Amino acid sequence: MHEPILEITGLRKAYGALTVTDDVSLTLMPGEIHALIGPNGAGKSTLIKQIVGEVRPDHGTMRFEGQMIDDLDAAARARLGLARSFQVSSVIADFTVLQNVMLAVAGASGRVFRFHIPALSDRKLTEPALFHIAEAGLKDRANVTASALSHGERRKLEIAMALSMRPRAFLLDEPMAGMGLEGGQQLTGMLAELKHEAPILLVEHDMDAVFALADRISVLVYGKIIASGSVAEIRANPDVRRSYLGEEA
Repeated sequence: MHEPILEITGLRKAYGALTVTDDVSLTLMPGEIHALIGPNGAGKSTLIKQIVGEVRPDHGTMRFEGQMIDDLDAAARARLGLARSFQVSSVIADFTVLQNVMLAVAGASGRVFRFHIPALSDRKLTEPALFHIAEAGLKDRANVTASALSHGERRKLEIAMALSMRPRAFLLDEPMAGMGLEGGQQLTGMLAELKHEAPILLVEHDMDAVFALADRISVLVYGKIIASGSVAEIRANPDVRRSYLGEEA
């Protein structure tokens, strides 16, 4: 039996009288996509911020590959291999695709990196950067500035940057947001392969994508997980159908 990559136990967070995370426990297992879904205001964003170390919970514990990470900040958790992707601020618009990914490669190795001619010809940076760019489906866009990319291409760039961090787990926050049909289908196929690199905790509103990708789904409502299980189990759960899917049980 495999051990969880990420294990969250009894997480609680309140702001005054408002409990936004209510005794949440979940696991992320090797090789899986575990989707976290819930209506707006369910507490998903606050939960994610606690997992990555941006917000400190009031109670509960978190382990990453068996190591307690409760006292680690966001940077330390990232260095362990907990990669949060799809944050617009992580992409530098005036840099090319290659430069953005080289920056991520340099960061993963702890190097200080400035863009000058010797750095741009440094094979220790360019070779892994180009490899991850190709993995993300942007081989022909390496020298295009990030500002000139389409929305879907920017998502792919963020994946390439996350891959450069040598992640042990991905936390993907609404990757399908703003994607058209074709782009969404391409990204769905990419994420299905990405889980073999590292398991994915996927926060997503696009239920077609969730049902196509997820090995397990947890449903968060008012800060509390009301159900967790396979796609078939979640589809059939009367509480989920009433509270989130908008169906009669």
